[in-house]
Amino acid sequence: MSAILLTPPVIEPLTLIEAKAFLRVDRGDDDAVIIALIAAARVHVEAMTRRALLAQTWRFTLDAWPKGGRFAPRIGPLRELVAARVFDADGEAREIDPESFVVDAAANAIAAPCFALPAPGRAQVGIVLDVLCGYGTDAGEVPADLRHAVRLLLAHWYDNRVATADGAVVPAGVGALLAPYRMLAL
Repeated sequence: MSAILLTPPVIEPLTLIEAKAFLRVDRGDDDAVIIALIAAARVHVEAMTRRALLAQTWRFTLDAWPKGGRFAPRIGPLRELVAARVFDADGEAREIDPESFVVDAAANAIAAPCFALPAPGRAQVGIVLDVLCGYGTDAGEVPADLRHAVRLLLAHWYDNRVATADGAVVPAGVGALLAPYRMLAL
């Protein structure tokens, strides 16, 4: 299974004004750097937790329907199945009504009875699912501790623009903030 980002979030979990206030920066000389660091911190938090902080659309490709009829994407939290397609042997896409599936947000899974779904006609990448993930469309919908992890990373990277002597890439407290949100792979 592969995951491809189709639509990134349209905003970041922190505004430039919020970030500058946290950093105690008054001037505008570093605005571009701060904006880039906000995005980098968000991506880092998302990678460490495997959770999309803000609404974004991902495409998941599968070779076959999972046994048991439940597909658990490696990114959450799930919001909606936007589109589903199965490819036949000739490479033609066949749309499947997203209403045929149940999005189980609590389990971060998409479910449908396998017997009711058409089998893919090609061995690789025969199934494509487009999924909307993320806590919401507004930064206020992102859990406060995840937003704080973004702030801490931003501050650390702003103050340490090169590798630190101890090799620390992230401040120690960030791991503790992210731990409850990590989605583990088995």
